[in-house]
Amino acid sequence: MVEVRQARYFIAVAEELNFSRAAVRLNMSQPPLSQAILQLERQLGTTLLNRSSRNVLLTEAGHLFLEQCRLLVGASERAREVAALANGGLTGTLRIGAVTSAFSETLPQILQKFRASRPLVDLHVQEIDSHHGRDALERRELDVAVIRQTATGRRLSSVPLRRDHFVVAMPEKHPLAGGEEPISLAEFRDEPWVWLPRHISPDYHDELVAACRQAGFSPEAQHFANSIHSQLAMVRCGLGVTLAPESSVRHQPQGLVWRELRRRVDLVELSVVVRAGGHEPLVEHFIACARPERDAGTVGAPA
Repeated sequence: MVEVRQARYFIAVAEELNFSRAAVRLNMSQPPLSQAILQLERQLGTTLLNRSSRNVLLTEAGHLFLEQCRLLVGASERAREVAALANGGLTGTLRIGAVTSAFSETLPQILQKFRASRPLVDLHVQEIDSHHGRDALERRELDVAVIRQTATGRRLSSVPLRRDHFVVAMPEKHPLAGGEEPISLAEFRDEPWVWLPRHISPDYHDELVAACRQAGFSPEAQHFANSIHSQLAMVRCGLGVTLAPESSVRHQPQGLVWRELRRRVDLVELSVVVRAGGHEPLVEHFIACARPERDAGTVGAPA
């Protein structure tokens, strides 16, 4: 196998066609260079140079070998540059999972900043729900998850991104759709509800249940969706009412109305969640792009 060092030696001699000048170019003495080229020819079992007292000429094999040496040295340089870029967090691959609501505003803003400063990074983005995102992080199938933050456990850490609150969403022809003042959630106790099954997103489901129980009732779930987007689409169809983060509802098209709750129910709607401990440079930079400008420091302690 030809080493990169041997290829550099041969390129210098082949381009200078003079051992003395090639040695100066390589910042070495001539005898070791001559011995290195002889050893290379023995290793290959062919003559690469025709030598005489007056000049040095490439053989046909030497011409062909020179092309391959240039490719070998070029590949070595590129590999070194890529390694240096990766070590500095300037290139590589970052696997990101995000819940549906992150794609409307938060994630595009983060990715715009990230791409502007790390254009060589290969981003792989997929839609996930919160508990699957945490599982994928622990299995090392994701590097970053933009999900609804709840207790993450000792192996994960989180940075809150967007704080939000629940509002009640209803079809635009609902009897209570016309008011502007905050409304009591208890007024919807007898309504058909559009719900997310617990296995789809346990944390989000539990937050919905807790909000209704605080209002003094358990909702009658008649219709079930697999995401907040689908949940609100079913409300627009007139199937029932639901609770949803205000940030998700305000982007909905016509056909849906939402009212603020008299007793506000706050939540941390989105967080960046990563594995606890030391982070790869790309993960650290994603966190920096995601972190609100008023915040500083490294990723927060495990939640």
